[in-house]
Amino acid sequence: MPFRYFVKQLLLPPGILLLLLLLAWWLRRSRPRLAGLCFALGVGGFWLMSLPVVVEWGARALEREPPLARQEWATLARRADAIVVLGSGRERGDPAWGADQPTGIGLERQRYAARLAKASGLPILTSGGLHYGTPPTEAKLMADSLLDDFGVTVRWQEGRSRTTWENAQFSAEVLLPQGFKRVVLVTHASHMPRAVWSFQQAGFEVVPAPMGFLGVDNARPLGGWLPEFKALWQSGQLMNEAVGQIGYSVFYR
Repeated sequence: MPFRYFVKQLLLPPGILLLLLLLAWWLRRSRPRLAGLCFALGVGGFWLMSLPVVVEWGARALEREPPLARQEWATLARRADAIVVLGSGRERGDPAWGADQPTGIGLERQRYAARLAKASGLPILTSGGLHYGTPPTEAKLMADSLLDDFGVTVRWQEGRSRTTWENAQFSAEVLLPQGFKRVVLVTHASHMPRAVWSFQQAGFEVVPAPMGFLGVDNARPLGGWLPEFKALWQSGQLMNEAVGQIGYSVFYR
């Protein structure tokens, strides 16, 4: 896990952009033209990633599954046997809570899953393993939060997975032997295509329930052409997903 983590942080923005800027400084005397190119790529990359309009465009390319219509929520039990909500890391022990908590992204997924569960009556499985080897599992954090914050009891916890592929494989080990083959899959819209494919490969029939769409009107002044720190973070998430989709198409097909 540490090696994979460091490679990922260095090869994806902002790590790769910082490396370009460092390389530009290193080559400024010996290779000034190459240094200038590295500097332009580094600064240009940061600028593009900080634009809300770029986030909007990038998300539209990744968010290929349409949202569930509100009128479909109550009838999901006709199409599925269970709801699966995917984990997204954790926030380290905030003193206000006295314990680790789900991330903001995770809470968004939980909220949507809770609404679907209340509307449909379907049971929930939370999926997510240890975060860098430290207990409790993401699945347990989500299960506790779903009960405490949203009043929904989780039936199953899959606490071994570290990747989307493992989310699907280990969820299959829990659900398929019990005859639960059709699942409503809850995750963010940009992550949904990779998640749907992984769960289909594991033997599930999937009803996508994407949320957290970014490929919508960014509602910013000047159409989102002014840099914004939040956009930088969102661009990083989208870049991570784009690389993930390419990687899965290469290594798991």
